[in-house]
Amino acid sequence: MKKVCIVGCGAISRVHAKQLRRKVDLRFVSRNVEKASALSEAYGGGVVYNEYQDALADDIDAVVLCTPPAVHADGVKAALSAGKNVLVEKPLCISKAELESLVSVAETHRDLSVVVAENYYYKPSLLLMRKIIREGFIGDLERIHVRKCFTQQSEGWKNECGALLEGGIHFLALISGLTERAPEQVVAKFPSFVSGECERRSHIELNYSDGLNVCLDYAWDIPDRMHGLFQHSIVCGSKGEILFESNGLYVRIRNSKKRFLKFPGVFDLMGYKAQAQDFLACICQPGRTPKSGILQAQRDLNIVFSAYEQLEELRDE
Repeated sequence: MKKVCIVGCGAISRVHAKQLRRKVDLRFVSRNVEKASALSEAYGGGVVYNEYQDALADDIDAVVLCTPPAVHADGVKAALSAGKNVLVEKPLCISKAELESLVSVAETHRDLSVVVAENYYYKPSLLLMRKIIREGFIGDLERIHVRKCFTQQSEGWKNECGALLEGGIHFLALISGLTERAPEQVVAKFPSFVSGECERRSHIELNYSDGLNVCLDYAWDIPDRMHGLFQHSIVCGSKGEILFESNGLYVRIRNSKKRFLKFPGVFDLMGYKAQAQDFLACICQPGRTPKSGILQAQRDLNIVFSAYEQLEELRDE
């Protein structure tokens, strides 16, 4: 049985532990040893380490980094240098320099996998919509508008990240999954921007070489009674359209000849199960390319960093 160490024992670590228990020999490390021991007991784990370096020095096969984004880059590099596969929470990193460095380091460790825990790439709703698009059911893509606007309080390290980087990255991954390519142009607006504070609302417009136009509206400062549930996004093609609940609860597809409604995520709505399966396959198959890896993260984060460069121009005015 493969040995996997979960690093950091916050809320998201429980999601990964739940998916991996009984499939691997689980181990835990945290600055709070009591937390690590409690998680180990709850999820059938074994060894509990006092330090990350202690785990890397042991004969584990992989690490799951559930640490704050500011330390992701160093954590990934240390794991690769120690010969360990990695599953790292999103966002992969917090700056363009870190991203370029990680891409370079990963290139020198092609026998190891870096899976970025962007579960939206594994969501059944995305897989269904991508299949519909590839089969030509709605024709050529012309316009996509994705919307997720609600109120969210940010605490701890999340208070140091803008909403687009910490949460909007999910929906940029969704857009990338639908378009399967990078945009040529990124135009960003931040309607509620307050100087000296992290952004909490963004309007991102992406333009592609074939004329496709994509818009993302993402916010943490717009009241919504359903806290973001039952908001809708749309994919328009030359022959039809896909209307979907933004979280993936259901997908309605129609063209001139046929229309149908699907509920694709009954057993794995958020894609966590499929994500864990991909990670396990990467551990067992050296050199395997994950569905959500560094290249996908690079494509999505480049959009975020381009948007934030435009935000910096606002700060300088």
